[in-house]
Amino acid sequence: MVFSSLPFLCIFLPVVFLLHTLIRSNKARNVLLMIASVLFYSYGEPLYVILLLGSVTVNYFLGLGLKDRATRDKKSRARNHDKLIMALGVAFNIALLGVFKYSGFLVGELNRLLPANLQLAVPHLALPIGISFYTFQILSYLVDVYRGETPVQRNFISLLLYVSFFPQLIAGPIVKYHDIAEQMDHRVLTASGMSKGLIRFITGLGKKVLIANGMAVVTDSIFALPAAGLGTLGAWMGAVGFLFQDYFDFSGYSDMAIGLGQMFGFRFKENFNYPYISTSCSEFWRRWHISLNTWFREYLYFPLGGNRKGKARTYLNLWLVFLFTGIWHGAAWTYIVWGLFQGCFIILERLKLVPFVKNKITGNIYTMLVMLVGLIIFRSDSLAYAGQMLKAFFGFGGSMSGQTYSLVSAYFGPYYLTLLVLSIFFSLPLFRDGWRKVRARLAGRKTASLVFMGATMAGALCLLVLSLMQLATDSYNPFIYFRF
Repeated sequence: MVFSSLPFLCIFLPVVFLLHTLIRSNKARNVLLMIASVLFYSYGEPLYVILLLGSVTVNYFLGLGLKDRATRDKKSRARNHDKLIMALGVAFNIALLGVFKYSGFLVGELNRLLPANLQLAVPHLALPIGISFYTFQILSYLVDVYRGETPVQRNFISLLLYVSFFPQLIAGPIVKYHDIAEQMDHRVLTASGMSKGLIRFITGLGKKVLIANGMAVVTDSIFALPAAGLGTLGAWMGAVGFLFQDYFDFSGYSDMAIGLGQMFGFRFKENFNYPYISTSCSEFWRRWHISLNTWFREYLYFPLGGNRKGKARTYLNLWLVFLFTGIWHGAAWTYIVWGLFQGCFIILERLKLVPFVKNKITGNIYTMLVMLVGLIIFRSDSLAYAGQMLKAFFGFGGSMSGQTYSLVSAYFGPYYLTLLVLSIFFSLPLFRDGWRKVRARLAGRKTASLVFMGATMAGALCLLVLSLMQLATDSYNPFIYFRF
């Protein structure tokens, strides 16, 4: 089940939200949300829900096996015991992720090196939806308990709810355990919070249905063509189309997840902060998929030594973080090369070898050019296709084929040009800043504030109606990050 579907919007969400609002006890609410979350996952993954439950069960008992930090600090035997438990936990979760996500890729690459008579059978396992996200969440729980940053969760239902909570289960944001532990049992529902959450959810729905899905038509059509015949214009249209599709698809999902969490009394951290205004790649990655980047910083970059062991080690640590970021996205050389490509520019900026970042305009142009090149690699089905696409992107790909010309010409109509203008406008903080200024001016004026609130609700209602109308005519179009 996806958020941008009529069964979710018209049946699942209203029923769960109504029951949650009527129940007064957080303990009972947690049980309701846990059951609803398991049913939500079962709707699309009836078999792999067993894998999810098994993963949570194993990690629940691993967490119970960890000693209290005070005890561990006093006794070396307890330290060794906890190190063993932690090693088992990391090994189990990484192995689980590796088997389902990377085994086919690794065996396929190994077969390239082996003679014909020693070829191995390549496993073809369906990727469980959301496994990358919930595996990272459960790892954050184990590490937080091991570090003594939060007490062990002895209530299995609470731990299962943390991992499986349907707003962020499938595509994030990745919620670290220490950020949510207190809210599990002590959250407070307010009318203001629920209404703000609903508006945030509708905003994300509009991003996905009205913008991202439209851009997906352009992107998918162009990337389905032979790259050699795209020409420069076709390659740029494909890259720019995916630039906006990716942003509005994923930030839209994050808005919906954050809004849903707020409707049920939870506060999730922001996952996007207008990354396309960045003037350096380093700034871009502080604004894009913030939850994943902070996860890698807390649980990989700092444990590797961060920037505390000299410049050379710092650069190596940064490079490794982006290498693993690429690997996290999928089992393909395109993701690995994309991660290494991004890491190289982060290191170059640390070395102060990129002069463009000193100016806001040139810095933004440089950053967006790097991101466009990276997205071509990321979106391509193979490195060979990415290479041909990049040749066309930089003007060395030859002339545009007749098929591509017909397709590209079709996108220069009012609908797609309007969509492009809206994509540019809403990817910048212009609307948000203007809305805040109006709200600040009306502060303290009761009548004006009521009018402003009414206008906000009316706008959200119109956006919801438009989204539902679009959904009624659209075919199934899942979120991009369902693949990861």
